[in-house]
Amino acid sequence: MATMTETQDQPIPESLGGHLRFLHERLDEVAPAVERIAVVLYDPGDKTLKTFINSTRNGYAIRGYEYPLARSRSLSAIAASGRSRLITDIPSALTNEATHTRYVRDEGYLSSYTLPMQSHGMFLGLIFFDAREHDTFTPGLRRELDLYGQVITSAVAVELATVRSITGAVHVARDITELRDVETGVHLERVARYSRLVAHHLVEELDLTDEFVEAVFMFAPLHDVGKIGIPDAILLKPGKLDPDEWTVMKTHTTKGRSLVDTISDDLGIISLAQGDVMRNIVEFHHEALDGSGYPRGLRGEEIPLEARLVAVADIFDALTTVRPYKQAWPVGDAMDELARMANAGKLDARAVSTMIAHRVEAEEILERSRGLENGRG
Repeated sequence: MATMTETQDQPIPESLGGHLRFLHERLDEVAPAVERIAVVLYDPGDKTLKTFINSTRNGYAIRGYEYPLARSRSLSAIAASGRSRLITDIPSALTNEATHTRYVRDEGYLSSYTLPMQSHGMFLGLIFFDAREHDTFTPGLRRELDLYGQVITSAVAVELATVRSITGAVHVARDITELRDVETGVHLERVARYSRLVAHHLVEELDLTDEFVEAVFMFAPLHDVGKIGIPDAILLKPGKLDPDEWTVMKTHTTKGRSLVDTISDDLGIISLAQGDVMRNIVEFHHEALDGSGYPRGLRGEEIPLEARLVAVADIFDALTTVRPYKQAWPVGDAMDELARMANAGKLDARAVSTMIAHRVEAEEILERSRGLENGRG
């Protein structure tokens, strides 16, 4: 039986999804019946499980899906107890009509082994091993999969910890420089969730991975980090900036890119794909599709998708919240303005139409954040 310590001369995958597929290939040597490995993350903010990365041999891979943990007794039990779950006959054991349950039945999976991901006492999510044969998961195979689960959990935990270290270091930098911008933690949380909302609903249309969606969610709060390098006289000026001041203000994108490069290099390298998403959001979220944005005047799809998504989220949040120079716009007026900017060739039309189509979810994010700001959350 292969062990997890063997080495092979293969290129290092650039993403967690790539690592998972590599591990699946190794597992195929000893357990070819395991046709699917899927990792879901737990979001403690809204208490949901979210599809994240998967390696699916044949058939359809469920993506862009989230489910409240509390609605599943068995999954809640795994999270609470830290114990694995074995199902030897899926059709008879899983009879509810939740989307993920219908998925495993419709795909013909007959047995399953589920492991919790825990790190330092925190529940991170779940790992699913699925097979299209009954009684696949013998005691010997389960012991092997427990080792694989430890490797997967470690990889996910390290990546998430590195991301938290980077974002934490950025927040410390903001505090040290006494950044007194209007962009509070609640604002950053809103921009992250608006960005994820749009990316989540574009998964199928644009063939996005859940790993990409999660990266957008994690790094959207860093979008304006470069503002810590902008003088307060400009950053907090209540009136319109003059041309020279505006030139200085626009440098926050390149200052931010330099800062996240420095911090990420100091703290350790996250996966290449994740790092690119982070850098692109910070540097390019003020680019416009018609080339009128900054810092490079990029056009159309020259602008990375993640930056286009965050641009829509950032503008929507700026419009719908109070700023020193304006009152909050009604949500309907803000949506109209996004549509106008998309029609004028400024914003990504698909991102804008997705935000408008899911207005109710956007309003829920906004109302929940107002509750937090008022001390009700």
